[in-house]
Amino acid sequence: MSQQETDGRTGVDDEGFVVDTEDCEEREAAYRARGTSRPITVVGNPVLHKECKDVTAFDDELARLIDDMFASQKTAEGVGLAANQIGVDLKVFVYDCPDDDGVRHTGVVCNPVLEELAPEMRVLDDSNEGCLSVPTAYASLARPDYAVVRGQDAEGNPIRVKGTGYFARCLQHETDHLYGYLYIDRLSKRERKDALRQMEEGTPRYEVVPNA
Repeated sequence: MSQQETDGRTGVDDEGFVVDTEDCEEREAAYRARGTSRPITVVGNPVLHKECKDVTAFDDELARLIDDMFASQKTAEGVGLAANQIGVDLKVFVYDCPDDDGVRHTGVVCNPVLEELAPEMRVLDDSNEGCLSVPTAYASLARPDYAVVRGQDAEGNPIRVKGTGYFARCLQHETDHLYGYLYIDRLSKRERKDALRQMEEGTPRYEVVPNA
């Protein structure tokens, strides 16, 4: 995917989508430098299995949370992270994810909503998917290879984010988290059981919160 041309509005392209492909390394490093890495919550923790609360205060506390989320994402070597994955009951996710063309996307979405795609745009990509909250487990899951999410940025401004391929999968995966769904909830019972077995047999490479 080529670099987007801006229309004069800071950070927005001529179709009204946020420009999240510029200065990715610098922006991610700045978030991370201010943040503190936190352990990852895993499947079974109640905060992962219910819809999160809307973000209503776009303040310094939210900014600190976002910094911590970028730091936690980096520690866990992830490409996306939802707030409830570090135990915070708020609708916000961060991402630092390439698309299938190798273009890097970095940003924040608060109160995300996936836009409904026209039938002709629902081309399914059946690829492997994993989750920091289901460590060491992977399963094939069909998702549309294009996604649009609308929401707000860290200051409360309305934004729309679009993604293709792997990045589209990331946008759908992280939005799901904030409504109480893990990717394994979209699998068959047999596939879900296999993913949980993989998790049980594996050892996470990052710190996780033990379930009581």
